[in-house]
Amino acid sequence: MRAMMIGRSAAITALILGVDVSTAYAQSCSDLWVQRNSIYKRAGYCFKTSRAISYFGNAGCLYDDEARLPLSPAERSRIASIVGMERRLGCQ
Repeated sequence: MRAMMIGRSAAITALILGVDVSTAYAQSCSDLWVQRNSIYKRAGYCFKTSRAISYFGNAGCLYDDEARLPLSPAERSRIASIVGMERRLGCQ
């Protein structure tokens, strides 16, 4: 129910602002992806997907396993929050 309300709210906002709903959705998912992976990049993660390697590169990467990244509790919390938002939006 909450996800449906969020979706409706995003659709209404997009209509008011004159933005295509699919564009607003994609932008939100894209922004969340960049936010999450920016944290991984700063921590030295070695990306595996072509999309992430193309966007962030792997220069200077040190860790192949996300679980081994030296992240603060605040960073881990932020990642969990972003992942939750991505799930609610149905991001892929």
